[in-house]
Amino acid sequence: MPRPRKVRRDAEANRERLLAAAAAAMLREGRNVPLASIAAEAGLGIGTLYRSYPDRDALLHALEYRAYGLLNALLDEIENEEGISGLDAIARYLEGALAVRDQMVLPLHGAPPLVSPAAVEAREAINRRLDSFIDAGRSDGSVHAPVNATDIIIHSAITTQPLAHGPNWDHIARRQIALFLNGLAAGGPAKVPAPLVERTSIESAFKQHS
Repeated sequence: MPRPRKVRRDAEANRERLLAAAAAAMLREGRNVPLASIAAEAGLGIGTLYRSYPDRDALLHALEYRAYGLLNALLDEIENEEGISGLDAIARYLEGALAVRDQMVLPLHGAPPLVSPAAVEAREAINRRLDSFIDAGRSDGSVHAPVNATDIIIHSAITTQPLAHGPNWDHIARRQIALFLNGLAAGGPAKVPAPLVERTSIESAFKQHS
């Protein structure tokens, strides 16, 4: 029995190496980077890649599930912090997502949308938890602007995708995050166009392109 456990651990480690290498390679060279290049970057043979991910779509889907897992793990950490305001919780999310931006292979970043029950549930969980931060912010007085979770997610999608040929993206993105947070705290003076963009609108768009 010890041998199967070791094989299983090795296979899981190989999958994680492949996914990390794929995310890095796609960020650097685009979604169509050769799968053989990804396997080589992970230090593994192409056969190992195909055993786990038989084609590019399977690899992209795995990367999307992995990104949702990273974001929900980030939300776990934030929810376990004590004494932070709703606005601070939103700030932690935006900054945390920026820190792992090179792993964010998601539909709003150009990946093919997943509309499986597991993917929809993962997105619902992220929306639900971000809405709870907004509700907390309204209760503690730190959030005044008319926003919802979708606004936070779209802002995060923007700040986690560097502009082509731009300088020092981390600095630029942190400035945009600060400006966004200031807008949440102040609630103005610019009038925010209504209505809110709901999660269901995003899901409908994903279904049209899946």
